Amino acid sequence: MMAVVSYDVSTVDPLGSKRLRKVAKVCVNYGQRVQNSVFEIDVDYGTFLKVKNELEKIIDKERDSIRIYYLGNNWKNRVEHIGAKETYDPEGVLIL
Repeated sequence: MMAVVSYDVSTVDPLGSKRLRKVAKVCVNYGQRVQNSVFEIDVDYGTFLKVKNELEKIIDKERDSIRIYYLGNNWKNRVEHIGAKETYDPEGVLIL
């Protein structure tokens, strides 16, 4: 299942900067960064619940926000890319 995760973490204090790094690290571990604070995450539903739980534990719900857009399994028909930065296909061939 494909989901888009975007976040806004308040960095007015050092603890906010630490939360920002932690949120980004969780997202990098499970998905692909497509913009500064936007990730596409293509995982099974159980793994996604784990990701969501990890993110909820990190943020300060009074200062930060996370938005999740569920695109499902038929996501390719729902995503359009225009402009700079190459797009990627998470289901495509991986060359190491």
